[in-house]
Amino acid sequence: MSIVLVGGHDRMHSEYLGICSKRGHNVKVFTQMPTRFDKVIGSPDGIVLFTSTVSHKMIHTAVKEAKKKKIPVFRSHSSSGASLDRLLNELEAKIVE
Repeated sequence: MSIVLVGGHDRMHSEYLGICSKRGHNVKVFTQMPTRFDKVIGSPDGIVLFTSTVSHKMIHTAVKEAKKKKIPVFRSHSSSGASLDRLLNELEAKIVE
């Protein structure tokens, strides 16, 4: 399953990758807004937003692309590894349905 993770802390980047790869997911992590963010999102199975550590513009762009491509969005105010694990459980349950 492919996931785009938006937000979080730069220092947690490798931990986010590790959590997702242990569960067999491909993940792109964007802790900072890249150039042409709407184009680099692609077509993942789900988008995870860490709302406390991301700019409004980045959230707006990610949500707009998700609506356009009918991608489920999962939000958490906390950007911890445990929060990511919980959101992955929700995402996996939603995709299986």
